Amino acid sequence: MTAKPASWRLMQPADLPAVGVLAAAIHPDYPEEDAVFVERLRLYPQGCRVFERDGKIAAYVVSHPWLERQPPALNALLGELPAAPSTYYIHDIALLPGARGSGAAAQVVAALIAQARAERLASLSLVAVNGSAGFWQRHGFVAVAAPELDAKLRSYSDDAQFMIRML
Repeated sequence: MTAKPASWRLMQPADLPAVGVLAAAIHPDYPEEDAVFVERLRLYPQGCRVFERDGKIAAYVVSHPWLERQPPALNALLGELPAAPSTYYIHDIALLPGARGSGAAAQVVAALIAQARAERLASLSLVAVNGSAGFWQRHGFVAVAAPELDAKLRSYSDDAQFMIRML
């Protein structure tokens, strides 16, 4: 029997328990309730994906159209997506150590850029944490000084950076 190749696919409701376990293991300093993942999947399923390797979920991404320079607070429900979004927001991308270095992150970033273009949005944005700014810079994101976001960014961490990639 041939092993199925590792790949990204759209997240399904049945994946949510595994996503919650991964989120708690990968981002212990940025806890989010399961309800956040449930809501994001319900609001924008095409922005929620999982990376399967050897039949197990080894990574996930959650993203959606949003408002530029208004990143959602950590562990907050959105209620609804904006009627006139101005950016494609990458809420979270998380990979287990075994999936890092495999090219999976770069692959899904390319897919998210394509999704933002399909939505006809002019940019992608995110809050970089855990020293990930260098990864995002390699993918065309730049840190943006936004004093109005300082308090919100500190709720993530002292090194959190708001970043944008123009399309």
